[in-house]
Amino acid sequence: MSGSAFPPERPADGGPAMERAEFDALFERLRRDRLPAPPRSARAAAARLVRTGEVVAMGRPWDCVAGPDNRRPALHLMTELADVTPPEPTVHKDFIAADYHGKAQTHLDALCHIAYRGLLFAGVPAREVLSSRGASYGAVTDLLPGLVGRGVLLDVARLRGLDWLEPGTAIGGPELTACAERQGSPLRPGDAVLVRTGHLARRRRLGPWDPDGLSAGLHPGAMSVLDGSRASVLGGDGDSDVRPSPVPGVHSPVHVLAVTTMGLPLIDNMDLEPLAETCARLSRWEFLFVAAPLNIPGGTGSPVNPLAVF
Repeated sequence: MSGSAFPPERPADGGPAMERAEFDALFERLRRDRLPAPPRSARAAAARLVRTGEVVAMGRPWDCVAGPDNRRPALHLMTELADVTPPEPTVHKDFIAADYHGKAQTHLDALCHIAYRGLLFAGVPAREVLSSRGASYGAVTDLLPGLVGRGVLLDVARLRGLDWLEPGTAIGGPELTACAERQGSPLRPGDAVLVRTGHLARRRRLGPWDPDGLSAGLHPGAMSVLDGSRASVLGGDGDSDVRPSPVPGVHSPVHVLAVTTMGLPLIDNMDLEPLAETCARLSRWEFLFVAAPLNIPGGTGSPVNPLAVF
C-alpha cells in the first residue's frame, strides 16, 4: 500500500466546496457558550483501559532544521559547557525556544488562539483580552493540569487501505463514524479523537512539502460528528484542516469550528505512526490519553508530548 509520488500534480479530492454563508450557518449551529467539564468518572473509566502498561509517545522531535514545512525552526543552543575541573560536578546547560504554532512542532492550541470575525470562543472580543503580554481569557493555563481521558485513534488512511492520504484529501463526517465503528471503538462523550492521515509516513518516504497550502484533513462538515459525540480534544498528524480550504476566505475552517465555535482544544502535528502500529498490533484503537501543557500564563498554546497508555 502506498500513496502516489510526490509532489502531487494536483490536489486530491478536497470534498465539496462550502460557501461562506453555509459555513457561517454551521458556525452558528455548532456554537457553544460554555465548556462542559468532563466528569471524573470518565477519566477513571479511561484509566481502566490500561492493561499492559505499554506507553506510546506522539510528540514529534524538536525540529531545528528549516524546510518548506518549518519556516521558523525551533532553537536548541548550549549555554554552558563545563570543563572537567574541580569542583565537581561539572554542569552542562542548554536553551530552547520555538515559534511553535506552525507545521513542525507538536503543540496544543488554547481557546485564545483562534478568532473569527474578531471574536474568540463564547463571543469574547479578541482585542479586549489579548495584548503583547498574552491572553487574559482562554489561555493555555485554563487547560491545566492537563487533558486526561479516553483516546481513540481514527486511522482513516488504514480504513481506505492506504499508507497515507494524498495532500488535499478531505475526510467527511460519515467516514469518521464508519472508521470508529469498523475499529470497534465508537465515539463517546469526552473522548480525545485523533485522526491519522499518514502525513508523517508520506513525509518520511517522499520528503517535506508545504502543508499550509496542501494537506489532508477534515472537511468542515465533519465537525458535526465531533459535536454530536461531545469530543473534548481533537488531534491530528497535520493540523486537522484540509487544504486548500473548501471555504472561500477562511484558510482554516476546522480551526474556527473547533476552537472558536465548540471550545475544542486542538493538538497539531502529532506523530501518529507508532500509535497506529501499536493499535493494529493489539487490535485496540482506544487507550488512556494524557497531554499536559506547560504552565505559561497568558499563553496561546504549548508544545506537548501526548501519551497513549495501553
